[in-house]
Amino acid sequence: MSLVDSIKSAMVPVHREGYPFIAAFGIATLVLGLIWQPLFWIGLILTGWCAYFFRDPQRVTPVDDSLVVSPADGIVSAVGPAVPPRELGLGGDEMLRISVFMNVFSCHVNRSPVRGRITRIEHRPGRFLNAELDKASEENERNGLVIDAPHGTVGVVQIAGLVARRIVCWADEGSPITVGERFGLIRFGSRVDVYLPTGVRPRVAVGQTSVAGETVIADFSGEAGFPLVRVS
Repeated sequence: MSLVDSIKSAMVPVHREGYPFIAAFGIATLVLGLIWQPLFWIGLILTGWCAYFFRDPQRVTPVDDSLVVSPADGIVSAVGPAVPPRELGLGGDEMLRISVFMNVFSCHVNRSPVRGRITRIEHRPGRFLNAELDKASEENERNGLVIDAPHGTVGVVQIAGLVARRIVCWADEGSPITVGERFGLIRFGSRVDVYLPTGVRPRVAVGQTSVAGETVIADFSGEAGFPLVRVS
């Protein structure tokens, strides 16, 4: 492998959603540099952080309908029973909720935790509390997807955070979605909740680091093994 190939393999792609922000940071850096040189270097660091924030690496996703993978990079902040948001239409009974908190250094591209068909997409305005707080699930701005999966109905909720002000979802209601497929992102710090039907066994604990599209967070079969995978 040549040096150029080695450099290319080490570089992580940037999602197109980040291009306008990176360009804005870059232009601001040049302008600030004309005003005062030290500001140029501060702006350059911030521009590099912005490009890093919008990174979109490939992931190796288990291809097994009995497995549920993490929808986001970050720290598992909650594992336990909770009633899903009313707008998802999943009823008033408790489901297993697994929450993943993303800080400003996490990769913010969100991926589907299961394979299935998207039957509902609902956006709700709200507050911008710290996404680590449990009440953020009810009070913060959010966007929810309902997926009709092989082992039951699954809810996925993108929750805006203290710094985040924009939830992006490019999935379409009524469309099929594959496990690990990219469906959206949240800009600058946030959380994703997954609501799972009864009978699923959690495979992560609070405080654990998860990787979107790779980390298995729950299992419908109750068996641990070596699943098939695909790169996406």
